[in-house]
Amino acid sequence: MDFTVHYLSFFVIQTEGPDGASKTFKHFQTMDQDEYAASELKAFLDGEFQRICKRKAERHPNSESAPTKIGRFIVEPGFELESNPNYNLLQRLRASSDKEDFHGFADELVRLYMDAAAVRGGVLIVVQATPTKHLSDPLLFILKCDFEPKIARIADERNLISHVEMAISAKNMKSIQYPFMPEEGMLELWELKIHQASHARYFEDFLRFIDYEKALPELMTEQMLTMVSEYMEEKWQGQEGEAREQEAQIYELWAHSEKRELQEQWSQEQVAVATEKLVEQQPKLALSFKLDETSVKAPLAAFGKTIHFAVYNGRYVALLEGEGFQFDRSMLPVELLQPPDLLDVLELVGKHKADSEADAADHQPDDDEPPF
Repeated sequence: MDFTVHYLSFFVIQTEGPDGASKTFKHFQTMDQDEYAASELKAFLDGEFQRICKRKAERHPNSESAPTKIGRFIVEPGFELESNPNYNLLQRLRASSDKEDFHGFADELVRLYMDAAAVRGGVLIVVQATPTKHLSDPLLFILKCDFEPKIARIADERNLISHVEMAISAKNMKSIQYPFMPEEGMLELWELKIHQASHARYFEDFLRFIDYEKALPELMTEQMLTMVSEYMEEKWQGQEGEAREQEAQIYELWAHSEKRELQEQWSQEQVAVATEKLVEQQPKLALSFKLDETSVKAPLAAFGKTIHFAVYNGRYVALLEGEGFQFDRSMLPVELLQPPDLLDVLELVGKHKADSEADAADHQPDDDEPPF
């Protein structure tokens, strides 16, 4: 994916004092297409535009701290995109057809950025560029490179090493791409893509009129609590009383526990129906659980099909079924096993615990004997 850069504005941000309380910025240069083509920035940035566009982003990431997110402009019901100030600024930059206008709008953007919390010194680059083979309309890129104070270069035979005060690297570059391009040649004008490989949420604080989809765990939690609420309404049919309050409290404690345990409240059929609803919305949902010290992670869709929970001899059992085993790392004796029949294995369930308890009882000192 090749890009034609139409305009580029280059700003340097400097911070001083404790926690970078004092912040200033300076405009270094705004380039047009010919000036960019002849500049050293071309070699530094050309590969970044393609990398940014092709970077994957999930609408519902697996974690709230996912570095790459899709944002959507916030508008009041009945209003259009033009009512969003963030959209208006980005769109003015994207539509600029004059070098001076582009510089003016980029200056406005940097001033807005300087009000964000946790801004660090570095370089902010605003670029209008078109992917030549896929689109005729330009994209807007906002790139932030923090200063790398530990970068050094060879100086001369006397000094050998010279410290570079303001070195930048594309390694941890933060970026905004507008509009979002879900597929090559397809633009979503309501959406943009941000990438910030840092715990400081620069761009989320900077663009305050943009919303981001909830992370998958939060989304699934909300939907599960909705299902529980519907189940309670259906079960109790508006009846109130101590029994309902006690059951509601069980679900409340379960929902807010950091380490959740099996609740034994719903039947296999009820769980299967609820699971199917979630998988319909998010086919890639994962099921992760721990049975004592054994951890298992599998697709949620496998529950009730190739993954089963059961109780036998007073012990929890997780049964996994499949076509074949595969092993990693070093070779182990278990790889040579001729598996016995399942019914034979079930006879062993609970036996080890019973044997351990019997051994422990045998080693208890008699009350009439001294414990030595």
